[in-house]
Order: sequence, then structure tokens, then C-alpha cells
Amino acid sequence: MATEIVRNYKTLVDSLPELINVSGYRNDYIAQKIGLSPANFATKKKRGTLSLNEIEGILNIIENEDVENYIMLEIMRSRKDEPTISLEQLEKEMGW
Repeated sequence: MATEIVRNYKTLVDSLPELINVSGYRNDYIAQKIGLSPANFATKKKRGTLSLNEIEGILNIIENEDVENYIMLEIMRSRKDEPTISLEQLEKEMGW
């Protein structure tokens, strides 16, 4: 379970620039809201060196249905090669 949380977090961080684009918010607006200069924000975003608090702040700002849908899509893409079981197998294992 912990590895799945880390994998989801990495997917989220890797997708952050695209999430910002999907959200419709401008970089300078987000930078101001999280207390960074636009130049510093652009550099940190490009290098992937945003802190956990900065990432959380960004997500609080850009959170909307389009962004949530994009996050779910990226998580699903990251899991595409994971093994799955059929509904019948699940029912059997769960005793339903």
C-alpha cells in the first residue's frame, strides 16, 4: 500500500505542469498565491524542485473537476501494466 501511495505521488508531481495547464490558471497567479516570484516558480516547476507545501498549495488553488479527471487518467495510465482479475475471480475470492 505504501508503494502505491508513493507511486501515485510521483505521478502527481510528474503531471503537475500539465495539471496547471488543464486548470486554466496562469503561472504568475499561482506563484503569487503560494508566495513565490514568477521566475522562481517557473524555475522550480521546470526542475521539479517544488516543496511538498508548495505542491499542496498549488493543488489547493487549481483543484477543479478537469484537474481531478486528469489526475485519475494519469493514475490509470500508470497502472495499465498491473495485473488484473476478472469479476468472477473477485467474487470468488471475496466469497460473494
